[in-house]
Amino acid sequence: MIDDGSNPPASPGPGDAAAPYATILGQHLALPIRDYFRIVEQEPLPVQLAGLLERFEAAVAARGQVVAFDFRSDIIKALPALRTFALSLVGDVSRADDLVQETFVKAWANQARFRPGTNFTAWLFTILRNQFYSELRKHRREIEDVDGTHASQMTSLSDQEDASTLKVVWKQLGTLPVAQRQALLLVGAEGHTYEEAASKLGCQVGTVKSRVSRARSSLLDTLGVVVAGQAPAA
Repeated sequence: MIDDGSNPPASPGPGDAAAPYATILGQHLALPIRDYFRIVEQEPLPVQLAGLLERFEAAVAARGQVVAFDFRSDIIKALPALRTFALSLVGDVSRADDLVQETFVKAWANQARFRPGTNFTAWLFTILRNQFYSELRKHRREIEDVDGTHASQMTSLSDQEDASTLKVVWKQLGTLPVAQRQALLLVGAEGHTYEEAASKLGCQVGTVKSRVSRARSSLLDTLGVVVAGQAPAA
C-alpha cells in the first residue's frame, strides 16, 4: 500500500544504516524553507542540476555567445529552488528539467528586462510560471474536457501579482507535511532520483512519487491551476 505522505517515515533504529542520513534530514530538510535554500545555494550544484547548467551554456554557445559571469552566478544560486518549483508544477523530473531549461533560455534572451536591485530568483520564478501556463494552454485540447471546465480554469496570475509568485511558493512549500517536503526537496533541489530518495528516506519508490504528487497538487491548488490527471491535495 502506498503511503499518502501525510506522516514522516519512522525513525530508524540504532543499527539502521539510514540513521546518519536521518540525522542530516533533521538538520537541513526540516529547516524553514527559505533557510534551507540559503544553505543549498552555497553548496556545489548536484550532478543533475549541474547538467542543466551545462545544457544552457551549450545552447548559448551554439548562438556564438558566452554566458556572463554574473548571470551564471545568479542562475546557479536560483537553480535548486527553481527546479523544485518546476517539479512541483509538472510532477515529472524530465519535464521539470525541460521547463527549467526553457526558463533559462528565455531569461537570457530577455535579461535586459530584468531590473537591477530586484529579486533575480523571483524573476526566474515568474518566467517559469508563465512558461508553464503557456504550455497548459498549448496542450489544452489534449485535456479530456468535453464542457471546457478545466480549460477555462487554466488561468495565470495577473501581471500585477508577478512579484508575489516567489512569496506564494515559499509559503506553500513551507506548509507542506514534512514527508512531502522532504521528498520534493530531495528530488527537486538535490537532484536525487526517486530510487535514491526512497533509499535515503527508508520507504518505497512509489511512496516518494506519491508524496511529490500530493505536494504538486497542493501547490497547483494554491495557484488556482487545474490540470488533467491532477490528484487531490488532501
